[in-house]
Amino acid sequence: MELPAPLDIPWTRKPLASAQTEVSVLPDGRIKLWIRHQVIRGVTPAMLVWWFQHLEGDLEVAGVRVPRYRAWHPLDHVSLRYVKRCPDGSIGPGAVFHIREAFARDPDWAVDIYTTLDKLDETGFIHGPRKLGVRVARMEYEWSAVADGTQYTNWLIAGLDVPVLGRALNPFIRRRLFPDDKARAWLVHNIEEVGNFESFLPALYATRES
Repeated sequence: MELPAPLDIPWTRKPLASAQTEVSVLPDGRIKLWIRHQVIRGVTPAMLVWWFQHLEGDLEVAGVRVPRYRAWHPLDHVSLRYVKRCPDGSIGPGAVFHIREAFARDPDWAVDIYTTLDKLDETGFIHGPRKLGVRVARMEYEWSAVADGTQYTNWLIAGLDVPVLGRALNPFIRRRLFPDDKARAWLVHNIEEVGNFESFLPALYATRES
């Protein structure tokens, strides 16, 4: 994957140590990467729902319009588009996203996936890609309103949730898809993009038209 030049957006990225994190291996061999972020100040669950329904489009930063998805993580994000919407044109369960990004801007850690949305409401967001009809990863987010903003927890489970076959293949999938250094890069990437919500989402949401 060819990576575009990083955007010059002067947001302070939160460090790995700002969040609670955990990397574990489930009994069937799947890997689980878990993050409990610092409270996202000034952001509400309603804003998060709106954001994931409106990832396409632009955002103005310092007088320059840039793609919203790229602005969300100016270094690692490449592109996002909705390839399938709900019958009424909205983004909800059943919608499909095409996501392209590279953790730590490393081409060896590039992601180019089509992922299906299972849930999106003010309690959280669930999606995951499939191969040959089998779910190979699952990303879950939980949101809850607190006094200063939103408590945000998310996790990724990668591997096959298939009896016998999963137990046989998941150790290989884990080593291939998420070696230790890539797992750490994924954690850092998520902490940075979630922290960036504080810098733009409240103002963008205030100007929304739908």
